[in-house]
Amino acid sequence: MTVAAPPSIIDLTGEVALVTGASSGLGRHFALTLAAHGATVVAAGRRRDRLADVVAQIVDAGGAATAVPIDVTDHESMLTGFSTIADQVGDPTILVNNAGIPDAQRATKMPVELIDQVIATNLRGPYIMACEFARRLMAQKRGGRIVNISSMAAFDYGGDGAALYSITKAAVNRMTEALAVEWAKFDINVNAIAPGVFASEMTDGMLKRIADPRGTFPRQRIGDADQLESTLLYLVSPASGFVTGTVIKVDDGQLRR
Repeated sequence: MTVAAPPSIIDLTGEVALVTGASSGLGRHFALTLAAHGATVVAAGRRRDRLADVVAQIVDAGGAATAVPIDVTDHESMLTGFSTIADQVGDPTILVNNAGIPDAQRATKMPVELIDQVIATNLRGPYIMACEFARRLMAQKRGGRIVNISSMAAFDYGGDGAALYSITKAAVNRMTEALAVEWAKFDINVNAIAPGVFASEMTDGMLKRIADPRGTFPRQRIGDADQLESTLLYLVSPASGFVTGTVIKVDDGQLRR
């Protein structure tokens, strides 16, 4: 029986990992982590200068990476991005659906334009990305791994003016479960990570708008991106071969169950 390797020695050599929202925050960290474990990383996002910085950091460390501009609110941008990736490094075998935005407004005060943007970024985009990723692998009779980045807000809405964000992340959880069932026979595993409050640009913006929540947490701290690495690596490696349709909560016990 093969024993799964611990995260520190997981080898992703030969895998092509596409990370959306890779220009900053958790997405950037995910891209660096996957590259450090041998994957050829495709850093995707809208901010080309920041994507170039991510690629440069990976290459300087001896890894392999390329930047492909993708706007997950634009269907044509996503399809063009996949074609570009295939031409440059081959079709991805790992997809990290990380791109997302908060809404930061009360539901009755949100303009329709913001409603459409949040749904397009947090749900429609990841769904289309996952389907195109899977369609290409199915055509080649190859397996793959999808990791959707959800949120603990999908389980516990605190009432601080982010109802639509909570709703879209709950939908991401259900998308993870449903697509896992549909694609299991194709050896495509679909799982999700639901982080609690972690340090990131999005969190920095949140803390400027509301009171610091750390005092309400059992351990009175927020997470560091490093603390998500083992979960991510587990879900993209052979160690999780029998795990699909699962949402893993990583929040240090911050939020209610």
